[in-house]
Amino acid sequence: MNSSKSRRKIVPTSSENGESGDKLDQLLLSSAISNGEELSPFIRKVFATGKPETLIHHLRHFSRSKEAEIEEVCKVHYQDFIMAVDDLRSLLSDVDSLKSSLSNSNSQLQSVAGPLINSLDSFLEARNKCQNISLAIDSLRTCVRLMEVCSRVNFHMSKNNYYMALKCMDSIEREFMDKTPSSTLRRMLEKKIPEIRTHIERRISNEFGDWLVEIRTVSRNLGQLAIGQASAGRQRDEELRIRQRQAEEQSRLSLRDTVYVLEEDDDDGYVNGNEGNDVYATGGNGNGMLGFDLTPLYRAYHIHQTLGLEDRFKQYYFENRKLQLTSDFQVSSMTPFLESHQTFFAQIAGFFIVEDRVLRTGGGLMSKMEVESLWDTAVSKMCSVLEDQFSRMRTANHLLLIKDYVSLLGVTLLRYGYSIDALLDVLNKHRDKYHELLLSDCRTQIAEAVAADKFEQMWMNKEYEYSMNVLSFQIQTSDVTPAFPYIAPFSSTVPDCCRIVRSFIEDSVSFMSHGGQLDFYEVVKKYLNRLLTEVLDAALLKLINTSITGVNQAMVVAANMAVFERACDFFSRHAAQLSGIPLRMAERGRRQFPLTKARDASEQMLSGLLKKKVDGFMTLIENVNWMIDEPPQTENEYANEVIIFLETLLSTAQQILPVQVLKRVLQAVLSHISEMIVISLAGESVKRFSVNAIMGIDIDVKLLESFAENQASLVSEQEANELKLALVEVRQLVNLLLSNNPESFLNPVIRERSYHALDYRKVVIISEKLKEPTERLFGTFGSRGNKQNPKKKSLESLIKRLKDVN
Repeated sequence: MNSSKSRRKIVPTSSENGESGDKLDQLLLSSAISNGEELSPFIRKVFATGKPETLIHHLRHFSRSKEAEIEEVCKVHYQDFIMAVDDLRSLLSDVDSLKSSLSNSNSQLQSVAGPLINSLDSFLEARNKCQNISLAIDSLRTCVRLMEVCSRVNFHMSKNNYYMALKCMDSIEREFMDKTPSSTLRRMLEKKIPEIRTHIERRISNEFGDWLVEIRTVSRNLGQLAIGQASAGRQRDEELRIRQRQAEEQSRLSLRDTVYVLEEDDDDGYVNGNEGNDVYATGGNGNGMLGFDLTPLYRAYHIHQTLGLEDRFKQYYFENRKLQLTSDFQVSSMTPFLESHQTFFAQIAGFFIVEDRVLRTGGGLMSKMEVESLWDTAVSKMCSVLEDQFSRMRTANHLLLIKDYVSLLGVTLLRYGYSIDALLDVLNKHRDKYHELLLSDCRTQIAEAVAADKFEQMWMNKEYEYSMNVLSFQIQTSDVTPAFPYIAPFSSTVPDCCRIVRSFIEDSVSFMSHGGQLDFYEVVKKYLNRLLTEVLDAALLKLINTSITGVNQAMVVAANMAVFERACDFFSRHAAQLSGIPLRMAERGRRQFPLTKARDASEQMLSGLLKKKVDGFMTLIENVNWMIDEPPQTENEYANEVIIFLETLLSTAQQILPVQVLKRVLQAVLSHISEMIVISLAGESVKRFSVNAIMGIDIDVKLLESFAENQASLVSEQEANELKLALVEVRQLVNLLLSNNPESFLNPVIRERSYHALDYRKVVIISEKLKEPTERLFGTFGSRGNKQNPKKKSLESLIKRLKDVN
């Protein structure tokens, strides 16, 4: 306590804080020494200032000040020190005795513990050996397991089972790399494992490259198979529709009372939808019909996933497939597109069938967006190729072949969910061009068929010929099969042209169908009407105007036109049936006969030739005695010759000409005869005539009317009356000239009822010839010659009033 107090008094010994710097330095040095602080700052300071003597002086001063303090402390504690020394001396003897006791105890302990220590040392040595052996065994076991895994890696590598080899190497790195006691083995693993992985990646890349080459050939075959399946399905649908049309036709014609049931046998294993994809492909076992095996692809993808290179492989696969697709777009300029289009489209179809399979089973190898991107590129290129190729084509059949294959391509890929609207738009865009080419081809064919016509009735010796040329176009007039040989009432031009038109309909329907447009009957009907009116009608009209020189030829052509009329009904029904339109709707919208110009021209030509023939007989009218004194009892010579000609014509024409055509022709000829008689009476060759001559003309007209009435067995009674009406002009003229009151012609009611066919100008001319000479013309009408005949007076009044009107 005293020493501590004295130390505290020393530190603040100097209270002169305002004194010189030596005092302050001395005070600071004393304080530092007292507190046990380091003196290095002071030493550096004095050496920096170059005054080490000052520090030495202060240290000596401090030392002197402490000597006095030590002395004072020693004085204070001296008595205690003496007492402690005495205690130590007394304790020394006790220590000696204790030392001897400890020595004895140690000797006893050494004698007793010696064997135990030896045993302990042996135990520790044995335990260390045991630990070392256990550690060695564990290390050996680890090495054995590691070598087993390495052996499995080698085995899998020898079997090209790279995925298992990679999994084993992952196991080595995860479980054994840090635990391997052998540094040599560890270094070997660190070197070989990356080399093996690189080797696996290289081998898998080579296998994938081989697959990329192989899949192109497989894709082409796959596309051809898929499109072939679509074609087979379309063919089955067509056969089903044909059977349905046959059943409808039989039902419509009421041939049988049978109920028809159409059943479709699915015996070829063709299935629709995505279920059918396995017919073409297998994702893992390679047992597809064409070996469509994606195993190498999925194996490469799986290996790259295991190697941590999944994204790089996806990009590599997409870029390579895109390059392959671009290569597939190349159209060879050395090979006509008509020959290479199937391979071209089959390659693309197979490509996207494969990609659809990869999309659905590849585990994310291809995304839907990437496949759609490839498909958009393919559609754009195919549309471009089709536009270019269609623009170059000049043959309808070539365009149809390519269109059919493209539509099959669309049907095939539509099953896999690809949009084909752009392709269908291209096909529909060239619809008009196709039909124009088709019309051009048919125009050439029809022109050749018409030009080859020999204007002879067609002979058929066998039933199959009758079926092929008549029944197939439904132009028969009876359902009873005729006896053979059969002479048809038409020439070979009819079935030839019918075949061309039927082919046109089928080609048109083939182009329009399977093109995304469901109701295309109106389009087919429009082009069919153009074919009939612009092509067939024009060709027949040209034939009629340039090639017909005789009555028999004209008769055959007129008969052909009647058959064509029935054929046109068949064409309309056939187009409706192929277009899937009910027959009742087709019949409801049926137009007039499209070959009216040719039909009218043929009948006019036939009538004209017959009129020329009749004109030859009508020249005999010049032999008529126009001033005969007595009424004739028989017909004139010209009438007899005309009747003979008409009966001969009728016997021949009714074997070939339809009744209606024959009626119209006879009607035209009789009308011409009537006109010629009237013209003869009004002509310059007849200066005057008597009533008796008119009575003779009346006999001639009655003979012609009787001929017309006798045709009631051939036509209906009403139509026979229509034939008789063809002679109405000459009949009304004769009635007027023989009438007792000719002036009644001026009565509008009577004229409309009895003389509507007469031209008043002709009546004036002819009536004037009847009155000269008066006594001879009208001498029989009265018994007194000096009294004016009322008929003569009436006739003169008629003539006068008609002249006034004129």
